[in-house]
Amino acid sequence: MEAVMGVNDNEQERTIRTSEQGTRVHGPRVLVAGASIAGPALAHWLRRRGAEVTVVERAPELRPGGQAVDARGVAKEVIERMGLDAAVRAACTDTAGAHTVDADGRVLETFRVDDHGGDGFIADIEILRGDLSRVLYDDTRDGVEYVFGDRIAELAQDADGVDVVFAGGDRRRFELVVGADGLHSELRAMVFGPHERFLRHLGHVLAFYSVPNEFGLDRWLLEYQDQESGRSALLRPIQDATRAMAMFYSASGDFDVDVDVDVDVDVDHRDVAAQKRLLRERMAGLGWLAPDILAHLDDTPDFYLDQVAQVVMDRWSSGRVALLGDAAFSSSPMSGQGTGLALVGAYLLAGELAAAEWDPDTGFARYEARMRTFVEANQEIGRLNARSRDVLGPDAEPRPDFAGERFTELVGRAINGIELPDYAGTPDSAAPAGSPTTSSAKP
Repeated sequence: MEAVMGVNDNEQERTIRTSEQGTRVHGPRVLVAGASIAGPALAHWLRRRGAEVTVVERAPELRPGGQAVDARGVAKEVIERMGLDAAVRAACTDTAGAHTVDADGRVLETFRVDDHGGDGFIADIEILRGDLSRVLYDDTRDGVEYVFGDRIAELAQDADGVDVVFAGGDRRRFELVVGADGLHSELRAMVFGPHERFLRHLGHVLAFYSVPNEFGLDRWLLEYQDQESGRSALLRPIQDATRAMAMFYSASGDFDVDVDVDVDVDVDHRDVAAQKRLLRERMAGLGWLAPDILAHLDDTPDFYLDQVAQVVMDRWSSGRVALLGDAAFSSSPMSGQGTGLALVGAYLLAGELAAAEWDPDTGFARYEARMRTFVEANQEIGRLNARSRDVLGPDAEPRPDFAGERFTELVGRAINGIELPDYAGTPDSAAPAGSPTTSSAKP
């Protein structure tokens, strides 16, 4: 535990702390935008490295529920280094596997949770986004300042820091600012440019929401795909056995959803009622259990719909401002690796900044250099999975070969294709003696 030794009244001075190792640490004040997964994960590592962290979230509180997310390969190692493996696993969905089915419910294909050592289609760490967010928040709330119901309205940076004006009227100064505010990042638009410069749509729309579990769902995910229309419906179990998570996919040609990018638009992406009407219209006639799932559409408390998209940027930093997670490098839900990228990126961003003695030019550059090829591999998987759901026309490319050697090699790079440095010599206020984060640094 870090002990605060003194706080200078001058807002432009850094707080001086003492770490467990007894070293005086000049930790910067860092503002993180977004309190979903990437933001609190980064807050965990920044705090451990000696920074004073504030997380601002425009929602009035943590958002519950949401899509099930996974951690595979090296992301599981990050969770272990955080000391959160037990807490994360306790909150998992406990899914046993997945069945693809036909319109009559007959099983066509089966995937089990222990396939590929727990890193397969259904990962052994599968958890609702809101539940993982809660674990990360509970872990950090005593040492991190969280500001809910507010957002960054303006910022101006100079050689020494960033002046921030919040929508609520507060004005503060930070040494560093990180945007972890998702696919439609307001901070990205403010600092780097409009959304259409960076969003790449994959031709699909995804919707999900919770429903009563009146379908007899018991630890097995069920998915029905209509190859002719490119639509699919899915039901998956969650920890609360009385409810289930429903999902729908469709080719985005069937939808006109305003996501602030250069696509045909009819419905604002924040107009939930209009999106529900549109989903019901576009899923009309879909077989299997789709009509029964849609019957709960107006009663669900947690509806979400958006275009399936990736974020592609040449750089993830500008001066003293950087991006993390979906805001920087969304791989889309089609990759199944968005959470892994966020967790690994948070570890590396905090570690590289601390190793560079909080110099943003050096720290941000090293973070980007380590993450880039890992991100690209996961984005390629997202694109291939999206293409596999396309409706094939006479001149369309053939569907991807998921059984081929090249795809197997790509999956390996996407799951484990990055090294986690040990960051020896950097402060670590929570690492147990002999843990990897206190041993010799890897190059």
